[in-house]
Amino acid sequence: MPKIEPVRTCVACRNKGTKENFFKVVMNKNGEVLVETTKKLDGRGAYVCKNQECLNLCKKKRILNRVFKREVPENVYEELLSEFNKQ
Repeated sequence: MPKIEPVRTCVACRNKGTKENFFKVVMNKNGEVLVETTKKLDGRGAYVCKNQECLNLCKKKRILNRVFKREVPENVYEELLSEFNKQ
């Protein structure tokens, strides 16, 4: 029986897909918000599509602030854009 892959949803555009299609942003137990690059961080997660429009919308509307119910530092949004440019 094949393993069923969990479905993730983008916080910006609400599109659904597998985790390979998204960047993950995590808020750890200390309240720090980090871009997931190691796939080993624990905490509350949010997913953003790996496309320029969703990243820009996320930054413009400060969507991660609402998701995590706290002020997300500007460098988190910049790190997301940097990860996108590495692809």
